[in-house]
This record gives sequence, C-alpha cells and structure tokens, in this order.
Amino acid sequence: MPPQFKPVEPRRLYQQIADQIRELILRGGFDTGTRLPPERDLAQQLGVSRPSLREALIALDVEGTVEIRSGSGVYVCNPPPERAPKTTAAIGDSPTELMQARAAIEGAVVVLACARVTDEALARLGELVAAMRTEISARRSPLEYDRQFHLLIAELGGNSVMVRMISDLFDERHSPISAKLSSRYENTRTWNLALKEHEAVLRALEARDPLAAQAAILTHLKASEDRWIAD
Repeated sequence: MPPQFKPVEPRRLYQQIADQIRELILRGGFDTGTRLPPERDLAQQLGVSRPSLREALIALDVEGTVEIRSGSGVYVCNPPPERAPKTTAAIGDSPTELMQARAAIEGAVVVLACARVTDEALARLGELVAAMRTEISARRSPLEYDRQFHLLIAELGGNSVMVRMISDLFDERHSPISAKLSSRYENTRTWNLALKEHEAVLRALEARDPLAAQAAILTHLKASEDRWIAD
C-alpha cells in the first residue's frame, strides 16, 4: 500500500511576513533586547500593509521571537537554540480575513432577517444589547452576549448553513492570534463603541429596513476590524 501523505496546508500571509521579519532580525544584526523599527517603517520596508504586519508581529510574539510592549515598541527576544523556530507556525486564521468574511456573510444574512424578524425576536435582541451594556458598565467582557446577538440575527435569516458559518467565524476569535489581539486592543472604550453599533443594527431591524440594517452591520464589522487590527 503506498504511503499516505497529508496535504500541504497553504501558508497564511501573516506566516510569510513573520518569516521575512525573522530573516530581517537574523541578517540585520538585531541583538536580544533591540527594538525593531516602528510599524510604519517596517511595513514600508517589507512592502506590506500595517494590519498584515501587525498580525505577523503578534504571531512572532506568541512564539517568543519578539515581545510587543505597549507604548514602547517591538523588541527582539532570544529563545534557546533548540526551541528557535525555523518558520512561523499557523496559530489561527488571519483576523483581517475573518472580519472580511463575516462582513460578506452577515451583510447578506441581515437582509433576510429583516423580512422574517418578529416582535419576540426584537425583544430578545434588545435584552442582549441591555446585557452587553451591563457587562461593559461592570468592566467585564460582553463577548458571549455579542455572540448571541449575531447568531440570533443569523437564525432569523432562516439558512442553517449560514448560521453555522457565522458561528464558526465568530468562534475563531478564540484562536491564539485572535485571542492575543483581543487581549491587547479590546477595552471598555472599544466595547462602548461596539455597543452603539449594535444599537444601530437593532434600530434598523425594528424599522424592518433591510438597507439600513445592512449598512449598520457592515459599519459595525468594519469598525470592529479597524479597532481590533488596524487601530
């Protein structure tokens, strides 16, 4: 019987950029504790966008090659030679691509939801928004209520495949790269902004206005992407 080989997984963009940064560190003579060039300069030098660069730096931070210090910069670490990675491992889907995929799917689903929304569903969505507000006021993460809000809209659309896709995309937030980004860039201020955006989506659904609902959900997801990745 011929040997069974696993298919080679395509390397994500952040892995490719992280490998370039590792090579830059090795060839550029950056000693342990040295600060790398600012994000803007590094992105220009590598010819990549700053969101993609940020994802790559997060991946290198997770593996221990660099340390990102808030308000200070990115510093070179010195892992033991036996643990030094040769290439960057995959630690989840690209957060940028996740948000773009969510926008494409949820922008379509919310239009379907507008035609099927009931008073009972609107009341439940209102309860979820209120629960988010309470958690934010208590300086706790409202993530679970956020998830329920988006999944309920998906369920109103009436397409079980889309519900599963939205659920999977949302839960990818728990991957190492997305969780690291969340821990660094989510706070009470960003959650309060997200709360206002959820309220706008709810108002559009209450008005049964599909175009307004679609605009509101796309505005929310683009703003979330900017806060989470590009801010």
